[in-house]
Amino acid sequence: MQLDIHGLTADDAPTLVLSSGLGGVAGFWQPQLAALTPHYRVVTYDQRGTGRSAGTLPEGYSMAMMAAELAEALAQRGIARYDIIGHALGGLVGLQLAQDFPARVGRVAVINGWLALHAHTERCFQVRQDLLLNVGVEAFVRAQPLFLYPAEWLAQNQMRISAEDAQHVAHFQGMETLLRRLHALKCADFRASAAGITQPVLVICSQDDLLVPWSCSVALAQALPASTLIEMAWGGHAMSVTDADTFNRHLLDWLTATATPASRVTQTTEKTA
Repeated sequence: MQLDIHGLTADDAPTLVLSSGLGGVAGFWQPQLAALTPHYRVVTYDQRGTGRSAGTLPEGYSMAMMAAELAEALAQRGIARYDIIGHALGGLVGLQLAQDFPARVGRVAVINGWLALHAHTERCFQVRQDLLLNVGVEAFVRAQPLFLYPAEWLAQNQMRISAEDAQHVAHFQGMETLLRRLHALKCADFRASAAGITQPVLVICSQDDLLVPWSCSVALAQALPASTLIEMAWGGHAMSVTDADTFNRHLLDWLTATATPASRVTQTTEKTA
């Protein structure tokens, strides 16, 4: 698995591991690096089967396997204790790590994640899967931004999105890999285990997320013993990209506030233009 280390270099520096969503690649976190690297050792990585981390995924690939792969890759680099910041699938990887490797994980931030798959999200995934299987990779890639970004932001960034589309098609992770990763994501269910995840967890969502209803984050925060819930009013599923300044401020504030673990849910609603 390909890991990249940014920011502070000391072995005892506080470490943040950034885990991407279904796309799986480290580049998703570019809007966060300038804000985080002055304060932390920041690890980004391409998930197995994506980007520079080549590999065939087994049948029955699961969220537990994704978490174990990351834990092993970090251990091989001598990184024994860390916080996990994850977007959607990456956030669920963080919860799985906190559950399976509690001595290694200090805190988790889950961005537009969920406790269990929502019916609306399942419908969106089915539409995307149908496009992939029945139309092809280019149609799948062209549709993806509709689920990630607000309409007005998408309209104002067409040149950027077109360039990203071409990049995604050229480096597509492969149909079998994507479908197995998607199946693992859809099967992830923390309803029975969330109460045992005692680390501080930031649950942050965008109220205009087309893919994952914001109510999923509310349910997740309520199920976790030590959570902070922040609702941003705007930004879509990828609000860490579309409104990076607001997102980064919330994340840094939470990281500072949770130097001592919190014990209750705090709800904040941020109204942004």
